[in-house]
Amino acid sequence: MRKLALNDEILLSIQQPARYIGGEVNMVNKDPKKVDVRFAMCFPDVYEIGMSHLGIQILYDMFNRRDDVYCERVYSPWTDLDKLMREKNIPLFAVESQDPVKDFDFLGITLQYEMCYTNILQILDLSHIPLHAEDRTGEDPIVIGGGPCSYNPEPIAPFFDLFYLGEGEVVYFDLLDRYKENKRNGGSRKDFLEMAAEIPGIYVPSFYDVWYKEDGTIDRMVPVNPHAPDKVSKQLVMDMDATYYPEKPVVPFIKVTQDRVVLEIMRGCIRGCRFCQAGMVYRPVRERSLEELKDLAYKMLKSTGHEEISLSSLSSSDHTQLEGLVSFLIEEFDGKGINVSLPSLRIDAFSLDVMSKVQDVKKSSLTFAPEAGSQRLRNVINKGLTEEDILNGSAEAFRGGWNRVKLYFMLGLPTETPEDMQGIAELSEKVAEEYYNIPKEERSGKVQVTASTSFFVPKPFTPFQWARMCTKEEFLERAHIVNTRMKEMLNRKSLRYNWHEADLTVLEGVLARGDRKVAAVIEEAYKNGALYDSWSEHFHNEIWMQAFETCGVDIDFYTVRERSLDEIFPWDFIDTGVTKEFLKREWNNAVNESVTPNCRAKCSGCGVAKYKGGVCYENKNEV
Repeated sequence: MRKLALNDEILLSIQQPARYIGGEVNMVNKDPKKVDVRFAMCFPDVYEIGMSHLGIQILYDMFNRRDDVYCERVYSPWTDLDKLMREKNIPLFAVESQDPVKDFDFLGITLQYEMCYTNILQILDLSHIPLHAEDRTGEDPIVIGGGPCSYNPEPIAPFFDLFYLGEGEVVYFDLLDRYKENKRNGGSRKDFLEMAAEIPGIYVPSFYDVWYKEDGTIDRMVPVNPHAPDKVSKQLVMDMDATYYPEKPVVPFIKVTQDRVVLEIMRGCIRGCRFCQAGMVYRPVRERSLEELKDLAYKMLKSTGHEEISLSSLSSSDHTQLEGLVSFLIEEFDGKGINVSLPSLRIDAFSLDVMSKVQDVKKSSLTFAPEAGSQRLRNVINKGLTEEDILNGSAEAFRGGWNRVKLYFMLGLPTETPEDMQGIAELSEKVAEEYYNIPKEERSGKVQVTASTSFFVPKPFTPFQWARMCTKEEFLERAHIVNTRMKEMLNRKSLRYNWHEADLTVLEGVLARGDRKVAAVIEEAYKNGALYDSWSEHFHNEIWMQAFETCGVDIDFYTVRERSLDEIFPWDFIDTGVTKEFLKREWNNAVNESVTPNCRAKCSGCGVAKYKGGVCYENKNEV
């Protein structure tokens, strides 16, 4: 029987003790003494969020298929346990063995969103691992970062030994084998990092020096170790049927955010929205085959006992076999109480027939993302969606029995005008009007249209990486314009409006396009109490503002400053396949309100055809 790291007194005094005890269904048990490599896989947020992350589940399954590796899970302790661990000097531990994280060979931390950066320092701090990579010795784990935020790792570069860029299934086994080889040969920590740096997709920050100009922008970034490449190229899985996928995902004891089977149907997106980092860096589109999806769905539902399966991708409607997959799931599990959910649907690809099949019992709300309130601005962002598409799709949904629609928009987009902002309220009104155009006897109760606006944050490797970002005051002024116009609508009783927090958005903007100078701010904020910043009830803007002042870092430099097309960015040493020349063309297309067709309609020469797979290759498009 495992010995728990926390005694009964502590477990009974904290919220949700099941977060920390392990023992879940399908948890992997191994003898740590019988493996060569111990890997702690960490999601730097609370258990309920981390357990819902598909990437962790994939790598956990992949690693543990090897007899010589034991991969265990680590999550950020919630604030109540964090306090107790510091008071009682309890080191952070892995869920499976309950052993201290410091005893592991590797600590891999997934970087899903910028607002988790202080939680990364919490993980290191509670694990008794030095915060800075340069201060670690052979007694400390190798700390690895990966995930979406690793496409600009510079704001957190001092805290990591290395990053992997791309999809971990391609990189990790080679990395582990080199670690074992270095260990056998009695090599040092630096010896291993040099071996790792030679693997395509691996970035070792300590092997690079950054030089700045007098104006604070980057002059150059140069390798200072012969093993480090000038450019680090992302690595991709090209055959989705041949890669790893968890047939027996871990099933938690408590309710988590994604309390269901998650079936990843494809990676990448054909659409090319100019604000979307994921749509750019995950190119090209790669689909799982219908037969593979059928097999995985059956095995995962059988091994977990879940009563819902969610089809996951950036744009599920664009999978060429979606209708066949949904039909199979409905027929195969008819009468067995299995529900099918379809997130990431585009309103222009909306299939009432499919949606009616999967939601024939309960008509829950439908979510669409017009992103902008006017056609002009939707063209600027290359949304590829017309007002007619939105209204026709809404009308079909209402006729199909739905009466609640959520519309997602962004405020602060490049070239935005007051007319675009007011258009959010006006479009919401038109959607509600589509409901009232249906004969009264065919309606399903009262209609509710909820418009939600987030504030736009420019991200690396998008055409909008050059864009100026709004200030807090400008964001709030825009939200006020929308709110005022919403109250003027005839159907205002059917409309709801809410918006994101401006302070948090501004900070996200700094972290998203920051350089190594921002690392000092993150550390200063953490040491003064910043933690769980993505949780509004735990976000304290005053701590961050003081940290920027203490460190002498100018927020406006990273947010509202105009950037020239020839500026060297902190992330320019990374090759995502999408060329900077293509992003510049798309930035100019945005300014000119010109639409770029999707990848299945025409190849626009973004650069990812070099991977010789996915949509580019299958359609034989020339670049």
